[in-house]
Amino acid sequence: MASLLKQNLLRAAALGIGVTLASCGGMPENRSLYSTNQPIVERANYTLDVRSGADGLTINEQRRVQDWFETMGLRYGDRVFVDDPVENPATRDDIAELAARRGILLSEGAPVTSGSVDPGVSRIVVTRSDASVPNCPNWSVKTDLNYTNGVHPNFGCAVNSNIAAMIANPEDLIAGQEGSGETILTGQTRAIDSYRSSTPSGSGGLGGSATQGGE
Repeated sequence: MASLLKQNLLRAAALGIGVTLASCGGMPENRSLYSTNQPIVERANYTLDVRSGADGLTINEQRRVQDWFETMGLRYGDRVFVDDPVENPATRDDIAELAARRGILLSEGAPVTSGSVDPGVSRIVVTRSDASVPNCPNWSVKTDLNYTNGVHPNFGCAVNSNIAAMIANPEDLIAGQEGSGETILTGQTRAIDSYRSSTPSGSGGLGGSATQGGE
């Protein structure tokens, strides 16, 4: 009887040690203040080759470019480059005008793309970035034990995923916008100047009002 009780106690202790070790192995390992899953920005290049002449793009080629921009859904955050071996300014102006209709300015320095660009052909490159948060939601940790005071892997998934989905230009997650270094006060002081230069509402005195009784 005593030996059987001893065996049961040993089995219970071994089982408890195994559960404890399994729980410790599944505890959060991130002990920093940063969330485990961060937004990832992926960049892709899309190209379109068009025929260009001395006077720029023909009407048909301009329509091709316009239809391509519409199919691509050209939007804020996209960058448009022109890779032209002869650097024809007329071609660049035509493409710049078509891109400007969608609120996009041409960028300098076209990225390297596969295949060579022959003379008489201009390559339009649209660079688009997308942001996402892989492995979210993350419920890999199943235990409530947290002896290391670590951050749960799912912490920050909702906020980071919403930011990645809502941000207009995913490139801002990498470097942000660069300022000019100059402080422009014109827009900030416009409301103050308008308030100071306006005539006080009570300067004309109180207006009289007539009363008339009714039956």
